[in-house]
Amino acid sequence: MTSFYIHTSGCSANQADSEQMAGLLQQAQFELASSMDDAHIVIFNTCTVKSPSEMDFFHTLEQFRKQYPHKIVVITGCIPQADPQKLKEYSLIGTKQIHNIVQVVEEALHDNVLQMLNDDEMPPLNLPRVRKNPIVEILPINRGCLGACTFCKTKKARGSLVSYPLSEIIPEVTTALRQGVKEIWLTSQDTFCYGFDIGTDLPTLLQHLVALPGDFKIRVGMGNPDHMLKIGDRLIEMYKNPKIFKFSHLPLQAGHDDVLEHMRRHYTVNDFCYTVRKFRKEIPELNLMTDIIVGYPIETEEHFWGTLEVVRKVTPDSINISRFWPRPGTPAAELNELPGDVVKHRSRVLTDIFHNISLLQNERWLGWKGTIIIDDQGMEKNQWIGRNYAYKPVLVEGNYKLGDIISVQIKKAQKFDLVGEVV
Repeated sequence: MTSFYIHTSGCSANQADSEQMAGLLQQAQFELASSMDDAHIVIFNTCTVKSPSEMDFFHTLEQFRKQYPHKIVVITGCIPQADPQKLKEYSLIGTKQIHNIVQVVEEALHDNVLQMLNDDEMPPLNLPRVRKNPIVEILPINRGCLGACTFCKTKKARGSLVSYPLSEIIPEVTTALRQGVKEIWLTSQDTFCYGFDIGTDLPTLLQHLVALPGDFKIRVGMGNPDHMLKIGDRLIEMYKNPKIFKFSHLPLQAGHDDVLEHMRRHYTVNDFCYTVRKFRKEIPELNLMTDIIVGYPIETEEHFWGTLEVVRKVTPDSINISRFWPRPGTPAAELNELPGDVVKHRSRVLTDIFHNISLLQNERWLGWKGTIIIDDQGMEKNQWIGRNYAYKPVLVEGNYKLGDIISVQIKKAQKFDLVGEVV
């Protein structure tokens, strides 16, 4: 039997695409290999959000071709969609063509290069899938976004907002729950604008999903603050439901209005802080994640201090800190970059402050008792990672399996997780 392996980079939307492509290939009698070395066909599902991830892909591809010149390679995801000219000799699949993976692989087996990059259709949501984690359903609720950020290349790869209707999403979640899934991850480039193109919205979707029977939790993916004016009150109300993790991924990107305006982010620092205050007023234990870009080309020392001030004020539980990288073809790439040592220094300062805040936020959970869902294995033997109702990672030791729901008490707080004892 011909075997395949999918090497996935990037966000949970990419992971969802890989799971569906794997499902289609298995359905077509291809065998899923455990590594690149063992596979006849290797599929690279790529990410273009940052220059390092793109450079890493091209380096990995070059090394792989040297080591395995005769293996069949298919490249999917954001890089072929945004920059197909860099990969002319390869079989390619765009972000909205994943349902054609079997056709492209079969052509590649016959030495035919097929490049399917049309973005005028949507992959069906009910494709078969091979879940990387059997208790987690990663569900794309929409593709593309409504933004046009100056620094972002993902827009070129993923396009404008197209939402899946409720009539397609609800049956998928129902099927997943029937198969033993315990966590539903709603994912997209921007979950907060879900449904704006089809006359519905995220709170309405959540209302339908929490009504489904079963013991499960929903993780809402990243959403931009500018849409909170439209859905904020109803969304926060839905977050009170016990089936929704008290976790919000709300990107800040910069702590000064001049920089946000230049980035075309469509919200102000005040909008961001107001949203966080509203959330926390109703849900004090909210687990807040944010994204910040350090060293955007117009960022002055004053702008950067503004970012530090916002971080100190809103005390996020976790921050994805990215140094600015010019993405070819984006407006921000035309700007003069800041000196590397300045960006590096700012990144270190922000990281140090964040680590202190993160530890303090985790210390609030000391002594807490409650249930967690075991959803991953730890680094050490008999170590497991579970999530509490705020999606906080809790390390426990013992003999468990994925999907187990256990009662714990938090005995120790660390920078990035909590340590629990089973009670």
